[in-house]
Amino acid sequence: MSNTETARQCCDWMVAADRATKGIGIEVTVKTAGVAEASMVVTGRMLNGHKVCHGGFIFSLADTAFAYACNGYDNVSVAAAASIEFLRPVKEHDRLTAVASERYRGRRRGVYDVTVSNQDGEQVAEFRGRSHSTGKSMLGG
Repeated sequence: MSNTETARQCCDWMVAADRATKGIGIEVTVKTAGVAEASMVVTGRMLNGHKVCHGGFIFSLADTAFAYACNGYDNVSVAAAASIEFLRPVKEHDRLTAVASERYRGRRRGVYDVTVSNQDGEQVAEFRGRSHSTGKSMLGG
């Protein structure tokens, strides 16, 4: 099985059980192992008191792309650390897309960068996540 096929099967396995992602309305696409895209439309219930998207929802979107990127190798991985820089405000009805790319992957650790952009291609946030691999298989292989 190719890396892309493995990554897509891992994505399907995760999506089936990922209630948080479904609850927020995030859609996920895995390009290949180490690369994933997540998108969502900002709804009124995601706005804070300043009438802009609460940063926690943007973080969740970026974290989701990160999770699917680092779990594409049929090796269960969890977040060891993550940080985000918010670059511009996000408004209701904006469509956000987070693209996660692997920067480093070792036997147990990985580093992933995620760029979050709006429908106009403007960067709204930059996220970096560090993963830890458990050594367990998702697909039972």
